[in-house]
Amino acid sequence: MLCIQHHFTDPYFNLAVDEYIFKHIDEDCFMLWRNDNAIIVGKHQNTLAEINLDFVQEKDIKVVRRMSGGGAVYHDLGNLNFTFTKTNKEPSKVDFHHYTRPILDVLQNLGVNAEFQGRNDLVIDGKKFSGNAEYILKNKILHHGTILFSSHMPDISGALKANPLKFKDKAVKSIPKRVTNVMSHLAQPISLDEFTDKVMAHIVATHDDCRPYTLTENDIKAIEKIRDEKYATWEWNFGSSPNYNFQQCIRTEGGTLEMHLDVHKGVIEQCRIFGDFFTTKDISAIEDTLVGLRHDKKVIRKQLNKFDISRYFHNMTADDLMSAMF
Repeated sequence: MLCIQHHFTDPYFNLAVDEYIFKHIDEDCFMLWRNDNAIIVGKHQNTLAEINLDFVQEKDIKVVRRMSGGGAVYHDLGNLNFTFTKTNKEPSKVDFHHYTRPILDVLQNLGVNAEFQGRNDLVIDGKKFSGNAEYILKNKILHHGTILFSSHMPDISGALKANPLKFKDKAVKSIPKRVTNVMSHLAQPISLDEFTDKVMAHIVATHDDCRPYTLTENDIKAIEKIRDEKYATWEWNFGSSPNYNFQQCIRTEGGTLEMHLDVHKGVIEQCRIFGDFFTTKDISAIEDTLVGLRHDKKVIRKQLNKFDISRYFHNMTADDLMSAMF
């Protein structure tokens, strides 16, 4: 088994690494890696319904869709991620217990009361510190998981604090859970680097034919291509969301403003605006101009800037319309 411990922290690149070792490296792999600030959403989730968009943009948090299912998770440099890829002779099956067992072993050897709970979580005293997801293709499996070691907790709660009332869809919703850092439960403090080394040493000691592997220049070029063409694109991270209906009502100086959007593959297909506001010009021009646009702040703001909104909605601004749409 190839053992990879790289130091890239670009979330777009690192999700591309997962796909690359799964699809393009035949040998089984184990990999440890970290992301700079990012929200990683499950393959089947509605991205906008999982994130606090204002907080995410203010903190410059990257949002990336992964190839596996499950819920949204927050990553920062205090979070250690692990990945297994494995080929079986028979068709693979989901087995969260098998791939999380080494992590539990390491923590229990450190005196931490860590255990498996529910469908795919690892917990300490009932609080989640690890979420896991798997992707299966024929006889090959990708398992990846998080380990909250010393993450910044306010950013986790702030980034994932979405308003579920805005969206009506059939996408898989994340279930908020109490979380904790491993560091808070260690009898003898160690650094994240030391913990990372312990995890890798345990894998090497308990698996046959382990050997270190460093990504080559050719590997990196191929990974960068996957990143640029997929994981760094709006189409993958937002446009691949399931179809949804968005609705939100806000109060403005000009009265209530209620926005209804039908969104397909991230693009607005229908827009209706209601409220007790007064108008000067026919607001259907605003509704029509939004149809065909991405449900994306930058794109919509650019389009609204072409209009004098106060002539359509008395005592309202483009900021009010933006607030109603996100």
